[in-house]
Amino acid sequence: MIRSTLTAASLLATPASADIAGDPVTAETLLDRAEMIRIADAIDAAVDAQDWLAARALFTDEIYVDFTSLVGGEPATIPADGLIAGWSANLTGEKSSFHLRGNHRITFDGPDAALMQSHGYAWNQMPSGALEENGSNPIWEVWGTYTHSFTRTSEGWLVSGMSFTATAERGNDYVRNTPGS
Repeated sequence: MIRSTLTAASLLATPASADIAGDPVTAETLLDRAEMIRIADAIDAAVDAQDWLAARALFTDEIYVDFTSLVGGEPATIPADGLIAGWSANLTGEKSSFHLRGNHRITFDGPDAALMQSHGYAWNQMPSGALEENGSNPIWEVWGTYTHSFTRTSEGWLVSGMSFTATAERGNDYVRNTPGS
């Protein structure tokens, strides 16, 4: 498997220590940049549509993940199938989501590796969260910074690492933590 030299070390970098502007856009990198932004946005669209096969196709077989600001634990390298299984277990039944990202900044580490940082927002709704015994609020939402490591493979660019650093959240933890009905 092709591994990005940026994966673990770069995903551990905080937004304050990362290059705020990314690399300049050039004619040579324009298509690669567009493809990486398309892939990151496609991950969000696939998750919101609960199209797990489409989401899985955007990752290398193993992926470095760090969602510790949301769920605790430690960053880890896991099978991408495990990441997708976790997402699909949490977003089922009556739970729906909406993800939005922007302000993409891309830094290249040679022709076959890149790091993209972006701002992100996620909204989750679960009607049963509105019940008094479940917290009386059907919504949970979070804002933060995503970092994606990209690796060029024989299939094209794929995500080989992904982290999310939450900067704010609000709403009902029942909705956040409870798999769909």
